[in-house]
Amino acid sequence: MHTVTANNSRTIKGLSLLSLLELDGDVIHDLLQEAEALKKAPVETSLSGKTLAMIFEKSSTRTRVSFEAGMLQLGGHALFLSSRDLQLGRGESIEDTAKVLSAYADAILIRTFEHKKAEELAFHSNVPVINGLTDQFHPCQALADLLTIKELKGTFKGKKAAYMGDGNNVAHSLMIACAKMGMDFALASPEGYGADEAIIKNAQKTARHSGAKLVLTNSPEEAAAEADIIYSDVWTSMGQEEEVLNRLKAFEGFQVNEALMKNAKPDAHFLHCLPAHRGEEVTAAVIDGPNSAVFQQAENRLHVQKALLKMILA
Repeated sequence: MHTVTANNSRTIKGLSLLSLLELDGDVIHDLLQEAEALKKAPVETSLSGKTLAMIFEKSSTRTRVSFEAGMLQLGGHALFLSSRDLQLGRGESIEDTAKVLSAYADAILIRTFEHKKAEELAFHSNVPVINGLTDQFHPCQALADLLTIKELKGTFKGKKAAYMGDGNNVAHSLMIACAKMGMDFALASPEGYGADEAIIKNAQKTARHSGAKLVLTNSPEEAAAEADIIYSDVWTSMGQEEEVLNRLKAFEGFQVNEALMKNAKPDAHFLHCLPAHRGEEVTAAVIDGPNSAVFQQAENRLHVQKALLKMILA
């Protein structure tokens, strides 16, 4: 028996989370409410005796520390497992790894390269699997983004988020998140660096249902026009190091700077999933300026992930 991803119900207990595609707006709303409550009262014992096994094949600061701290604050325990610590790194199959860890832990987190690996892990696991990042999706980051936007703007309807840069896992998840919550979303990417077409079609279908507007453009100025949130990510992600020179050239003109911010609303906020490269995708004046909320956003990783763990495991 294996777990399946969440569907259109108000509960996700015992289910895996591989992307936000499977969650409807009501579930996300409930999760954000739970995160707000846990932010006010961070320590409880709802996950006493529970264990989270965390597989990390990619390096991490925010994902690792927030999940470890979150499990501790909920009364549970987290086990950090790098690829060097596991027989997975020496060729043991995902199927065998899933079955073994399912016998030891109540849930499994995986942060890896190929999204297929997370899907295979969830298919063979007897406990919920959480996507801590894959090449296609970063759902936990998008949930933290939503909580931050809600804190900053009070609502999603009638608001607009504009993402500048690579149509990557972060862009995919934020696009889906905004579409689910009825928030307008614009993605500005250089030619050849846009989002995955299948994910775009899914987001467009969701946006039509929620009333959100989805814009895809090669113009940062068009995307930023009247935006409430300006969002950026690094131009070269882990695993793309050999592309760095080509990417630096391709992304010229997509830097979030003071001139670009002037296209957005006067009270627009800047978000970034971090780590950031000041002087590349964003200037120091913007990310360290008064309208930046990147560290509030980073803190919110802890709160939404605690809410997710509690809703899946408690």
